[in-house]
Amino acid sequence: HSVTSAFCYIAVEICARSILTELGPHSLPAAVSLLSFLTPKLKMAAALRSSALRAPTRASRPARSAVRVAAAAGRPTWLPNLNPPAHLKGEMAGDFGFDPLGLGADPARLKWFAEAEKTNGRWAMMAVVGILGTELLGVQPSWWNAGAKDYGVAMGPLTAMEFLIMGFLETKRYQGFKETGSSGLINQFPFDPAGMNSRDMAVKEIKNGRLAMVAFVGFAVQALASRTGPIEGLTK
Repeated sequence: HSVTSAFCYIAVEICARSILTELGPHSLPAAVSLLSFLTPKLKMAAALRSSALRAPTRASRPARSAVRVAAAAGRPTWLPNLNPPAHLKGEMAGDFGFDPLGLGADPARLKWFAEAEKTNGRWAMMAVVGILGTELLGVQPSWWNAGAKDYGVAMGPLTAMEFLIMGFLETKRYQGFKETGSSGLINQFPFDPAGMNSRDMAVKEIKNGRLAMVAFVGFAVQALASRTGPIEGLTK
């Protein structure tokens, strides 16, 4: 504003000097009158122009602030330019802001849901490898009929053994998770015999687990619809 005012005074002075130069000393009253008339007008015009120039800047501040906030909070999301839910802060491995039903709003339940997803993902990865492997090796029967095969053990004792073994392992896993907040096996939390536990590997594990869960659903739907395995379905 001060710079604009200075230009106004300069402009008025130039006008006054021009009058004095062209008309001579006897035009001094006219120059003074011109100064008295133009100075307020130019100052008002300068103030209006200065306000007009500042207005877009002020109006753009919220937009710039929003851009800065978005950049500060920018992280990969399952959908580009998505604002993730407030309870998903990107701290957990594989957190890409996907929770359309708000199931993880409770922090305690969110940790357990993440553990459940990881566990199901591990089962799915083993299942997918087993299904593809047995089909490639020609093992019979097909994977959806494997449960009906006679393995030489009666169903009652087999069910009892599975109940005891899996019940023991799952109970230890749950107890260890409640105490340490991490996955493990029996008394090792986390279970990492290969020494590969890291943030990057945790993200890769959850991504592959999610892909395996989707793949297994596809295998199951294909088996119900066409009674074929995934490899056979690709070759037909």
